[in-house]
Amino acid sequence: MTARFGWRFRKTALLLMPVTAEMLVPEIVAAGGGLLFAFDHSTIAGKIVLTLLAVVSIFSWSIMITKLRVIRFARRQNARFLAAFHKDRQPLRLFEKNARFPGAPVFNVYRAGCEEMTFHLLGSSEVDDTFRARLEIADKISPAQMGAVNAAMERAVGETALSLESQMILLATAVSGSPFLGLLGTVWGVMDAFTGVAEAGSPNLVAMAPGVSGALITTVVALCVAIPAMFGYNFLVTSIRGIIVEMDNFAAELASEFEHKYVDHGSRESAFRR
Repeated sequence: MTARFGWRFRKTALLLMPVTAEMLVPEIVAAGGGLLFAFDHSTIAGKIVLTLLAVVSIFSWSIMITKLRVIRFARRQNARFLAAFHKDRQPLRLFEKNARFPGAPVFNVYRAGCEEMTFHLLGSSEVDDTFRARLEIADKISPAQMGAVNAAMERAVGETALSLESQMILLATAVSGSPFLGLLGTVWGVMDAFTGVAEAGSPNLVAMAPGVSGALITTVVALCVAIPAMFGYNFLVTSIRGIIVEMDNFAAELASEFEHKYVDHGSRESAFRR
């Protein structure tokens, strides 16, 4: 009876015992995987590498978030523009209405093609109250002039693609360069750890462990920077390629519409007969 009461008393006392900071520190270090311990024992060179990796991480995350927002907005605007374009079989109707779809890559291709087409049809790309009347009485253009229209749309596709791919080189650099930067910090830290052990003259695990731990943290942080950047880069590149393909397809569709309505193929047929 006394033994049972004593066991319960000790159990209650343990539960009510105040938890001190000294008791929590080992648990926090263990829960953090020793990152705090490793950071405290890293050398100055290792901390410089960690600072550089932190800067690279900030830049890569800002680029990924910004590009993701731009791509999502571009997709929504592309859908709005294509829905409005396919409502009317007249390819120049939206251009005549001076419609605007900011942030839509496909609209950039449309506007470039319409400006070049109206320049060859009417002699000017200006839209005024007489635009429709002048368009109805305008002569059709030649296949050579249609080639200039196609070139203008291809140029718009290239310029928009370059705009979408801007700053992606920084993300690719973060993916490929961060592991090497972390490896540099690790090798440097291990070299300093062995140098310290040699100078102390005590080659044991207790003396080497802090320095090696401080050296390895740079590789861990480098991988934490490179892995999200790699997934983000692959996703963004695939998304941008999809938008570029969508622009190419629309350019071909718009060129076909222009061919049927505004291009005179008689000159090419007569030249072929001669």
